[in-house]
This record gives sequence, structure tokens and C-alpha cells, in this order.
Amino acid sequence: MTEGVIDGDWEYRPLRLPPQVSRLTAATQLAIHAEFSGWELSNVRLYADGTRKVWLRRRRRPGVVSGVIT
Repeated sequence: MTEGVIDGDWEYRPLRLPPQVSRLTAATQLAIHAEFSGWELSNVRLYADGTRKVWLRRRRRPGVVSGVIT
């Protein structure tokens, strides 16, 4: 996962899922990010080779160190 972007009240993080990751595994991984780190799905792009690029977002929380469970 690469560094995120802060835009106003939101912070965004890109997440790349390789083509061999199944739909169920991807959904489970995103659910874990949502449950334990407060992220929600902002955008998903599916490329011809099967790679998914996902953008997660969450409201900024002052004083909290941002991070994602990997």
C-alpha cells in the first residue's frame, strides 16, 4: 500500500489487489479495513489484466496516527 492523500476532512489510501486475489478474498480484506481501521470504499478500478486498484477513504481524526492493517 502506498501513501495516502489528505483532502479536506477526508484521507484517502490506494490499495492494489493483484489479479490472483479472488473476489471473496478482496471483499474480506476490504471488510477488515472497514471494521478495524474505519475505512470505506471510495472507488474501484478493474484493469484488463485483472488487477484492482481500490481507493479507501475515512474521515480525518485529529491526533490519531493514520494506518491500515496490512
